[in-house]
Amino acid sequence: MLLAKIALGFCGTLALGTVYSFHEGVMLVDEEHRGGRHVHVWVPAAIVPMALHVVPRHHLEHAAVQVGPWLPTLRAITKELRKFSEAQLVEVRNAHEHVRVWTHDGKLMIDVDEPDETVHVACPLATIQDVAKELEADAPTA
Repeated sequence: MLLAKIALGFCGTLALGTVYSFHEGVMLVDEEHRGGRHVHVWVPAAIVPMALHVVPRHHLEHAAVQVGPWLPTLRAITKELRKFSEAQLVEVRNAHEHVRVWTHDGKLMIDVDEPDETVHVACPLATIQDVAKELEADAPTA
């Protein structure tokens, strides 16, 4: 009976941790090269802001200085884009290449199709907002 209670507690904790990890969605990077090399990565989006807490502070301060002037703009854009489930932002096409940036169900989607490689990236807009907040918090004060 004690073993059953321990197993139930472990399974409940595991289920709760899984639900929390995936509550913001999934970041996806899918990359294919003509030579057959294929990279396919799925990462729970909630991990990204948490991972920023283990990055050395001087690296975050450097990143915050680099993107600092654009952080308010980034937060405002992601806030507004969350209001649109489908929004075409950029589409560029020529004879050999196709680049498309759009939003889909609260995610920023980026697709690049070239003769030698294909790259697809999906990132929840909420994650971009969280990263912008973290970088603003780590920006050095003047």
